[in-house]
Amino acid sequence: MFIAKLPDLRTSRRSLLKGAALATVFGASLNVMRSVAAFAADAAGWPADAFKQKNEADALKALYGKSAEASDKVKLDAPEIAENGAVVPISVSSTLPKVTAISVLVLENPYALAASYKIPEGTLPSVSNRLKMAKTSKVVAIVEADGKLYSATKEVKVTVGGCGG
Repeated sequence: MFIAKLPDLRTSRRSLLKGAALATVFGASLNVMRSVAAFAADAAGWPADAFKQKNEADALKALYGKSAEASDKVKLDAPEIAENGAVVPISVSSTLPKVTAISVLVLENPYALAASYKIPEGTLPSVSNRLKMAKTSKVVAIVEADGKLYSATKEVKVTVGGCGG
């Protein structure tokens, strides 16, 4: 009877840990490469020009190509007085159907457009953020729904500046 001698498969703990570490690094690098590819694809649609505009009309023109009308179906929650302009909490929601985008402008900031969100179909049209405000200003929420723009405005008093103030 012939019995083949099997190779010695014992491994040291150090070899096992090295192999596990190598597998972890390889797996993590795949995720990073996937993220970089997704970011690069999304960066092509980034509205960089809109974020460079100094007033509401120019920002809306660069972002949407049209102007907005006031609507009570756009709800803008922001404090009347912000003690610190560096972290002003805001939230925007809407009861309009077919919302595709929500943007927030701070009219007295060096650049008016503070945030812009694309809202996927079937998603609740609501966003929250903390904005930096240079000084007391009107905050304008813009909602794009069914191809039209709707807005809500609120003035926020800032007691301590956030944009270099």
